[in-house]
Amino acid sequence: MEMILKYFSDFSPRQLNQFSQLREVYLEWNEKINVISRKDIEALYERHVLHSLSIAARYPFASGLEVIDIGTGGGFPGIPLAIFFPEVQFHLVDSIGKKLKVVEAVSSALEISNITIQHSRAEDIKGRKFDFAVSRAVAPLGELWKWSRPLLRKERKMEDLKNGLICLKGGDLTEEIAASNTRPHQQPIADLFDEPFFEEKYILYVPL
Repeated sequence: MEMILKYFSDFSPRQLNQFSQLREVYLEWNEKINVISRKDIEALYERHVLHSLSIAARYPFASGLEVIDIGTGGGFPGIPLAIFFPEVQFHLVDSIGKKLKVVEAVSSALEISNITIQHSRAEDIKGRKFDFAVSRAVAPLGELWKWSRPLLRKERKMEDLKNGLICLKGGDLTEEIAASNTRPHQQPIADLFDEPFFEEKYILYVPL
């Protein structure tokens, strides 16, 4: 929890309570359904929560936005972002149902009211539009963009930020970006957080 407060401070008592409870709830559920490795669960706030919140540090979502988290897994980056942005609606999607049981349990235990959940592949979602798509290490950038683009509405709610895909990636992305036929804005997370874990980790933003 101290790791979060090192970089963010403007939280309501409710948000502080939700963030502080995350580890206990994930520890309990990870024993039942393994969605986080044993090594990573010990560093939950750094490797999962703070990593997810790098998106918030770079892109301050406005109230009223609708955001889809593609391949949310155990709820990252969607759950930390939903706590951080209580006035933004998050739709967490994954093709593996048992992972969504954890997401549902965590959001229920922490009373996170701005989350909806769908058991589906992103490419199978019909009749829904969102302002942004977020994702973390789910698929190559080209695939993510192919899945995201049809789900993004063209009308903008933020004057200074076009709707688009925002994803978390690591390592040398040169070939992946070239193969994607996109021109993303690339933000080194190490410029935002000075923990060694974030070296060679990036936020990629592909505007619509």
